[in-house]
Amino acid sequence: MSKKSEKDKAFDLPSFQMIKAASNGDIEAINAVLKHYEGYIATLSVRKLYDENGQAHYCVDETLRRRLETKLITKILDFKI
Repeated sequence: MSKKSEKDKAFDLPSFQMIKAASNGDIEAINAVLKHYEGYIATLSVRKLYDENGQAHYCVDETLRRRLETKLITKILDFKI
């Protein structure tokens, strides 16, 4: 049996059993799915802000990040298997 590289691990999807448990309301499974997608959600939440000198800075918009996490949770719970 070969070990997976770090790149291959990054593309692993949550297992069917985990998704099924999450859709049934299992808190640990929901947290595992959120943990899996936290990098993607953070990337989607990045915003460009400008300081008083006009220089651009990139940061994670925490409000948007929480809204995306909430939307994912509601879709998980609405998911029918």
